[in-house]
Amino acid sequence: MHEFSIANDIYLTAKRTAVEHMATSIKTVTVEIGELSMISPDQVEFLFSVIIEDDPLFCGTTLDTKVIPPETTCSCGYKGNEIFVCPDCGSLPVVIKGREIVVSHIEIDTQDGEVA
Repeated sequence: MHEFSIANDIYLTAKRTAVEHMATSIKTVTVEIGELSMISPDQVEFLFSVIIEDDPLFCGTTLDTKVIPPETTCSCGYKGNEIFVCPDCGSLPVVIKGREIVVSHIEIDTQDGEVA
């Protein structure tokens, strides 16, 4: 179950960032999940909610997942989203986007009441 380790990594990344910035709470964690990553955003969201359950820093935190569609390119100049065969020349296109899993944004409350 890769989703558990990914949810745990998201938790650890958010917690480390919040502690480094002296946060009092974490409001939102935004994660970009590539469509080709073979990861279920729903499972990641569920497991993340289970992992953060007993951590007061995460009280009320929401995980916002954004699915990133694939982007490909080919040596012939094609740019698009075809992942198996280039529609222009028949070659195998190179995937440049759509496999990533990235924490792109963490919204926190800091000790002086500002949102970072």
